[in-house]
Amino acid sequence: MPELMHLQILLPFTVFADKHGVQSMVVDTPDGLYGLLPQRLDCVAALEPGILAYTTEADGEVFIAVDEGILVKAGQEVRVSVRNAQGGTDLGKLYAAVKEEFLNLDERERELRAALAKLESGFIRRLSGLQQT
Repeated sequence: MPELMHLQILLPFTVFADKHGVQSMVVDTPDGLYGLLPQRLDCVAALEPGILAYTTEADGEVFIAVDEGILVKAGQEVRVSVRNAQGGTDLGKLYAAVKEEFLNLDERERELRAALAKLESGFIRRLSGLQQT
């Protein structure tokens, strides 16, 4: 029997989950769903907002809503680093959380970045106008 994985889900200021004995995992990437088994080669994957699923003998299948981030598998160690995560037992509620909280946050961030870009370009135009006079 292959050695089982050790999963850590890391948030910016805390460890959300630290699970030993993970038999398999499925994560959402920009290229689609990505599955991991203990014997899989080491890898790195970008994650997008979605549902992370993992299976252990003790807990069965567990679902966690995660924001965008990165997954690194090195040997039996799997580390997932995301900005936000939310656990729960109802898959429908987790999917709604991803849709409402994480994807809407991305939209607000895009709007904020666009507004900041406008402010920066205006500032640069005024500054270059002052240098020319």
